[in-house]
Amino acid sequence: MDMSWVEIAALIAAIAFAALVIFLIIAIRKATEILNDVSKIAEEANNSITVITKDVDHLAIEVEGLLNKANTLVDDVNGKISKTDPLFTAIGDIGVSVSEVNQSTRDLAHSITGKAVKKSKSSTIGKIGKTATALNRRRKEKKDLQNTDITIY
Repeated sequence: MDMSWVEIAALIAAIAFAALVIFLIIAIRKATEILNDVSKIAEEANNSITVITKDVDHLAIEVEGLLNKANTLVDDVNGKISKTDPLFTAIGDIGVSVSEVNQSTRDLAHSITGKAVKKSKSSTIGKIGKTATALNRRRKEKKDLQNTDITIY
């Protein structure tokens, strides 16, 4: 049973071909498993994206409602604050009037006695009036700034 070189070469080629086929079968099986895993992951990702999209849509609706309520509340508060403007103006005017009365009293005392009357510390009402005037002025300045703001969408 002597084999010739051609037969030996053919046997080696057949063995190599069989090994190649076995290797390809193993590689194709592993690639199929990987593709199945990737397919499952893609399906889970699609399901997750669907759930997240629904949640985000629901959240967006809730946030829009909350913003609408907040805007209504801010408008209501602004309306109520604007109704206090005359109060602050009146308090400021009273404070200025009290300060003027104090100054007039000092001037009268000075003209009667001929001595300069020591300037006393401002009365509490005068301080409240000055504070109210300053607060009212700041609120009006802030309101004017808000009215001049330009919103760009």
